[in-house]
Amino acid sequence: MSDHAVLHVKGRVLVGPEDVRDELWCVDGRITFDRPAAEAVTVEGWVLPGLVDAHCHVGLDRHGPVDDATSEKQALTDRDAGTLLIRDAGSPSDTRWIDDREDLPKVIRAGRHIARTRRYIRNYAHEIEPADLVAYVGREARRGDGWVKLVGDWIDREAGDLTACWPRPEVEAAIAEAHRLGARVTAHCFAEDSLRDLVEAGIDCVEHATGLTEDTIPLFAERGVAIVPTLVNIATFPHLADGGQEKFPRWSAHMRRLHERRYDTVRAAYDAGVPVFVGTDAGGSLAHGLVAEEVEELTRAGIPPIDALAATAWRARAWLGRPSLEEGAPADLVVYGEDPRADVRVLAAPRRIVVNGRVVG
Repeated sequence: MSDHAVLHVKGRVLVGPEDVRDELWCVDGRITFDRPAAEAVTVEGWVLPGLVDAHCHVGLDRHGPVDDATSEKQALTDRDAGTLLIRDAGSPSDTRWIDDREDLPKVIRAGRHIARTRRYIRNYAHEIEPADLVAYVGREARRGDGWVKLVGDWIDREAGDLTACWPRPEVEAAIAEAHRLGARVTAHCFAEDSLRDLVEAGIDCVEHATGLTEDTIPLFAERGVAIVPTLVNIATFPHLADGGQEKFPRWSAHMRRLHERRYDTVRAAYDAGVPVFVGTDAGGSLAHGLVAEEVEELTRAGIPPIDALAATAWRARAWLGRPSLEEGAPADLVVYGEDPRADVRVLAAPRRIVVNGRVVG
């Protein structure tokens, strides 16, 4: 279809979990519920706003930054899975060129990871000491799209286990600086130790959050701190533990414990009212295009299907400050053959993908 074709989308348009309309139109790349005079190409099915992957890394692989051609393949893989809005949770690559592409997902960037010296994956992060944390958070807040990403904990080789990376005073000052600049802060956290300090310091979100306990879950709920569990990534913990068993037995045992209780942890957080969102941790060592698998994982953890769906659709978009299927919004939507509210596995087989009002897949 041409760039200027009008698209008529009909069937069951899920404007919200229970707000179902019969049709909408895509005109000049925008959604309208008013019938235009022009002739239209018709697409039919069950319609959702473009899915959200709230923890994804475009421009990154297991070795570090990648070239633009590889970044493009990553973005296309996510798009073809129905992910049309990405919160890029840390990347050393400059992917601003994606913003000029009408056929690729929209990206909200958190800048480059900020990690403690020699306490993260090589070639990924700014590796700094606590005295420089405020300055680097300010730098990435200015470069990003309203988010900054910290590495909150990682293996400490001297301790032989996961430990917190940042002292409380520096974390408080850094988060305050990000908020002053209008950015939210999130942090990679596997273990238990760093969570209370980060939340009490004012953090907005925690990635993975496998270390949540009955002591810290109420604190997250009280402060409204979101989690993005990345369960498709947590599934790799036993393999990682096996690889480190001989050199770091304490760390290996810890990773296995975190893995074993992963579903209980997520369900307890959800039951307490902690906001939970879908993220795959694609990039690094994990494949792109896993959004449907992550939604299904949330249901395995005991989250009701409609809420797992909302965590990658309407609620996720609202949390990131982006519209869903609204009058005048960018026409980014996915069409399915069956009702995804009845069975979230439907998400794995999109019938049509529409970006900026054009059918791209």
